[in-house]
Amino acid sequence: MGDVSTLTVGGTLDTRTYQQLRDEVIKAALDGPRRVVVDVSRLTVPAASAWAVFTSARWHVSRWPEVAIVLVCDDPATRRTIAQNGIARFVPVYSSIEAATETLAHDASPLYRHRVRAHFPATNASVSHCRDMVEDFLAAWSQKGLISVSKVIVTAFVENVLQHTDSRPNVRLETDGNTVAVAVEDSSAAPALFREAQMASDHPTGLRIVNALSRAWGNTPTPEGKIIWAIVGPENRL
Repeated sequence: MGDVSTLTVGGTLDTRTYQQLRDEVIKAALDGPRRVVVDVSRLTVPAASAWAVFTSARWHVSRWPEVAIVLVCDDPATRRTIAQNGIARFVPVYSSIEAATETLAHDASPLYRHRVRAHFPATNASVSHCRDMVEDFLAAWSQKGLISVSKVIVTAFVENVLQHTDSRPNVRLETDGNTVAVAVEDSSAAPALFREAQMASDHPTGLRIVNALSRAWGNTPTPEGKIIWAIVGPENRL
């Protein structure tokens, strides 16, 4: 973990490797850096449209954990191809790691975050343990005003994992001093979504509560499954 994570990729990017590469870039972003630099100088891309894998990865991490992704390629022709396909509008491309690092160094100052992660067993008792974890750490991080809403959200997420998967919930909690992010990882690739029956009902299901109480929420794929996350701010206090 650090301010910048560097990922070097090679081989061929095609329909067989597209998702694997996307998920590896996402995984690098979820490990906690502020930026991910991906060196694609040795990556072979037969179909130019496949470069969209990097905009897809960026989209998944743009709201949380708000990690910037940039590319490095030492071949001018390949950089032109990346730009011509619109990728550089969302994922900047540089000629070298040094050039990328120098530019990023002059970017905004690093955003300091408090972070904690914890695995819990796949038992109902984990719900109360996760709530205790949220309360203890947010109190220590001077975020007492967001404890109540964060406990509601972590309850909904952990209950969702226990109900719909066989996974041990992996809980992540972080704050930048203004907002709080609550995230729970599991080993199921199926995204957490509203179901039509739930949408038609007036009964407040867990995800409907999360939607009502958070600034933003969503799913992020991982190589092992997914992470469901939510961000709450001062306007979400209970």
